[in-house]
Amino acid sequence: MEARVNGNCIGCGMCANICPEVFTMTGEGTAAALEDLVPPGWEEQAGEAADSCPVDAIELD
Repeated sequence: MEARVNGNCIGCGMCANICPEVFTMTGEGTAAALEDLVPPGWEEQAGEAADSCPVDAIELD
């Protein structure tokens, strides 16, 4: 599974709080995926983070 944060991000930090193994906050105040691929075992939490994003900024494939 691949994870990306698109330009819709408003920097609420919810994804990084829910799944810090996949998402982090940047110095610019927006979120980013730590790696392109979600580590094994973290797919469910990454999905929860995506579902919780208020602006649909997280893309999972």
